[in-house]
Amino acid sequence: MPWHLLQDPGFLQLLVSIDQEFAAQVRASGCPCGGDLHLAVYPRKPRGLAPADRAGFLSRWSFCCSVCRKRRTSMLVRFLGRRVYVMLSVVLMFTRAVERMPAAAQLSAWLRVPRQTLGRWREWWTAQFPQTSLWQAAGSRFMPPPDAQRFPASLLERFGGQPADALLHLLRFLSPLTTVRSP
Repeated sequence: MPWHLLQDPGFLQLLVSIDQEFAAQVRASGCPCGGDLHLAVYPRKPRGLAPADRAGFLSRWSFCCSVCRKRRTSMLVRFLGRRVYVMLSVVLMFTRAVERMPAAAQLSAWLRVPRQTLGRWREWWTAQFPQTSLWQAAGSRFMPPPDAQRFPASLLERFGGQPADALLHLLRFLSPLTTVRSP
């Protein structure tokens, strides 16, 4: 797995660009009431990246309608919802290369991810993710079906191609989980 992507400025900037595209799509679609959407920037305290690589991960864009005041947020590939760890780290921690304990411990120490947090992530991937509406709707499209006990590694294997491309496809696939759509 391409661990270097956690420190690759080009790949990290690509994730920021994708999130900017998602935000532009939400803004362009406007509010259902017809009001203008105004940008609101919310600070984030990203974990799971080296401090020098966090520049593009320090905020999340959201929009507020000028008429009805309802908030609209876009999907993300940088974060997995409200979690403080970047999605890239949450995915890479459970790929085949780190399922062996020494590698996992080494990466966990480098990312400063406590063992309890890894346990919560493992629980989320194996028990909660398969119950999400995203997986319920899209899971049957993968043949052969990924092994839920090996998520996200088994899911990443289904995307194929170069490791960086497969990882990018997986992050985009997971992006609907990052927001709640309002009617």
